[in-house]
Amino acid sequence: METTPKHDKRIAEMIFAEIYPLYLNKIVRKGRTEEELIEVIEWLTGFDKQSLENLRAEKVTYKTFFDRAELNPKAESIRGVVCGYRIENIQTPLTKKARYLDKIVDELAKGRTLDKIKRL
Repeated sequence: METTPKHDKRIAEMIFAEIYPLYLNKIVRKGRTEEELIEVIEWLTGFDKQSLENLRAEKVTYKTFFDRAELNPKAESIRGVVCGYRIENIQTPLTKKARYLDKIVDELAKGRTLDKIKRL
């Protein structure tokens, strides 16, 4: 399934501070911790706990969030389907990065080990 310009724009304008609690609730319901969530986000983006808190307080959009991120080179090995889209087929870089984040949060919620999530 291809993303549309409207879909890509919606992703770019999403506020990270509004999405983070949704990620947190998802993983906590499955027995994971906020520390694990922060660890996988840091692996993907380079943002540590304090940086994530600052970005949430600043209410940055996903566009700004990923513009500031230093994406892990191993992120390209994140594959699969998330939200109905096959990650490796997404052409828009920002949307692809957002789906990388969605996918690793899904993996965390499904009980995958941190080493496997981080592609170690």
